[in-house]
Amino acid sequence: MDCENKDSELRKFGSSRTSSASSSLRRRSLSLSLSLPKHLNDDDDENESVSEAGDIGDRELQSNRYSGSGRLRLIGENAPEHGVVVPISEDTSSVTPVFPIKLISQPDHKKNDEKTEVPWVLEYTSCLLFLAVFGILGVLLRYGLQKLFGPGIVGATSDHSYMYPDLPSNMVGSFLMGWFGVVFKEDISRISSQLAIGLSTGFLGSLTTFSGWNQKMLELSVEGQWVFVVLGYLLGLFLVAYSIIFGIETAKGANWLYCRANMDSSNSGTDCHWRVDSCKRHLIVILILLLILASLWGMSIGLEVNEFSSGSPKAQLWLACIVGPFGVWIRWFLARLNGRGLGKSGLLKWVPFGTLIANVSAACIMAALATLKKAVNTETCDTVASGIQFGLLGCLSTVSTFIAEFHAMRGSKYPWMAYVYALCTTLISFVLGTLIYSVPVWVENFN
Repeated sequence: MDCENKDSELRKFGSSRTSSASSSLRRRSLSLSLSLPKHLNDDDDENESVSEAGDIGDRELQSNRYSGSGRLRLIGENAPEHGVVVPISEDTSSVTPVFPIKLISQPDHKKNDEKTEVPWVLEYTSCLLFLAVFGILGVLLRYGLQKLFGPGIVGATSDHSYMYPDLPSNMVGSFLMGWFGVVFKEDISRISSQLAIGLSTGFLGSLTTFSGWNQKMLELSVEGQWVFVVLGYLLGLFLVAYSIIFGIETAKGANWLYCRANMDSSNSGTDCHWRVDSCKRHLIVILILLLILASLWGMSIGLEVNEFSSGSPKAQLWLACIVGPFGVWIRWFLARLNGRGLGKSGLLKWVPFGTLIANVSAACIMAALATLKKAVNTETCDTVASGIQFGLLGCLSTVSTFIAEFHAMRGSKYPWMAYVYALCTTLISFVLGTLIYSVPVWVENFN
């Protein structure tokens, strides 16, 4: 009897422990993945991802460092490689508790390599230099496309038409965003995360400009060309939206052809030999970028000194190259707001507030400088203001990132977000620009 009583007590104790352990584990599992209804969690994650489709600023460097130095994973029983949270069965009759969740540290796959972790300062410095160098190159290419498609050569664009001068560069930049900002960004990041940021945020962000687009629509409205204003916005959005789609599809096709051509080859090649993943390689990249940036800035300053007194478009261009990198850096820092939402609760996570603030603020400042040029009406003021408009504000605003976010929203569960985002960006910029530029021009009757 004593043995039976003890055995019964042990079974009760074991069952109690099992039930308690399972209940505790169930509560922890719920706190990890079921604290909100599943559809709400999915919606919140999707809203954050579409907002971060274009750029997330220096948060991208922080996430890369975390994933590179080792990351924590939740690995469940029979879970896939990346780990999942396995639901706990309601059956607690088993005496032996089952713990399908393990919190382990996964080191980097190159843990056997004798490579020290790259200091944060080196990564940040190389990223800023990539942004500056590619930003200047984006300004130069934007200027070249303006001249090529303008009245002087091709004649496809004009200051007095809905085919505004920056439309070709916005289309080319959006097309290339499909290649280097969507399809091949991960492959480029394997070589260098800073290079990927420099190409997408620096080069393509500076090649395209929202503030220049908005300003041309404001100037058309001042002339009373309201049909051209509507056509300029609608046609401009349509063309850049399909430019990124065309870029993505052609990039996928090129990637498929490359994979077919190299189907029999198992050597990954460049990923091993060209990865910038050590202090020495970062220092080499920084040195090269410093030399390139010094050359570009030195050339721009020298040419600006020679051309400034003439007030020619080239004087505006070289000033734009000098101040352009500052616009890129500001936009990159603002991009850290994308996907964060408003307040501690993270309201409206689907809105890329960083990109929105950059585009709207650049459009407003550009309108203010345009008003200043008409009010002062001197050659020096025109050169300085135009150089800042084309360089600093052209690089602060972006269409390539804006359209990447628009494209991601259109492909999400709620495609209406894309059109609300586009409408808010254009409407806020145009209304504020009208108050800053159009109203003073109408009131003061500036020529």
